[in-house]
Amino acid sequence: MSGTLNKVMLIGHLGDEVKMHYFDDKNCVGRFPLATNETYTNRTTNERVTNTEWHNIVVRNKAAEICEKYLSKGDKIYIEGRIKTRKWTDDKGMERYSTEIQCTDFTFLSNKNENQQAQPANTPSNSVSEPQQQASNSIAPETEEDDDLPF
Repeated sequence: MSGTLNKVMLIGHLGDEVKMHYFDDKNCVGRFPLATNETYTNRTTNERVTNTEWHNIVVRNKAAEICEKYLSKGDKIYIEGRIKTRKWTDDKGMERYSTEIQCTDFTFLSNKNENQQAQPANTPSNSVSEPQQQASNSIAPETEEDDDLPF
C-alpha cells in the first residue's frame, strides 16, 4: 500500500445541465456543478445557518453520455471519484487553477416520478403520472393482506 488515498464521496443536487464536449476520436467529457449543503444552528443566535459548497464534476465517455441523457438540473446524485487540480492559461495569459472531481462511479438518487408530480398541473406529463399513482395505491392494500409474514 502506498499510504495515500484520493477518494471523494458526495451526495448533492445538480446546479445546471450536463455540458458535453466531444473529441475527434469519439471520446467525450461531461461537466456539471454539484451543490452540497451543510446546515447547523448558530449557538449564539440560535439561528439556522446553511452553507452551500459547489463542486465541479467531470465524467468521461459512456458515463458522460448516460449523465447527459438522464440527469437534469436539480436532480439528486451520489458521486464517487477523486480530486484533480488542473492548471490552465486564460485569455489574458494569466495562469489559473481549477479543482475538479473526476467521477469514477455514480448513482442517481432522484426518482423521475417524483419530478413529474412536482411539475405544474397544466403539463401533460403530470396527468399521465396521476392515474399510475392512483392505480398503484389501490393495488397495494390487496397485496399486503395476502402476505403471510408475521410483521
